[in-house]
Amino acid sequence: MANIRATMDKIADPRRFEAAVEDKSDFFVYAIGIIVIVTAVAVFHVWSRVKVMDLNLKVGELRRELKEQEQEQNRLRLEVASLKMPARIETLAKGELGMSLPTEQQVVQVK
Repeated sequence: MANIRATMDKIADPRRFEAAVEDKSDFFVYAIGIIVIVTAVAVFHVWSRVKVMDLNLKVGELRRELKEQEQEQNRLRLEVASLKMPARIETLAKGELGMSLPTEQQVVQVK
């Protein structure tokens, strides 16, 4: 009888088997949850690094464009200064427009 009882103890108890399966399924659910969370964090990290690199490229491009615009502004200021020169205006007025300096009779003083 003792031998039978010893062999019966070695046979799997269905209740213990179901509990073990339930414990494994709980572990599986937790493991899947942790894997999903780690994957989401990794994807977010990679996305943020890509975004930072993209923004750095845009900043570099905008700095280059700003430098070009500043050079263009300086060039245009120089051009405006050269176009405003009184000697140039007088030459254009006399040569292309046929103007001359006014005489004493053409000058009217406003009081």
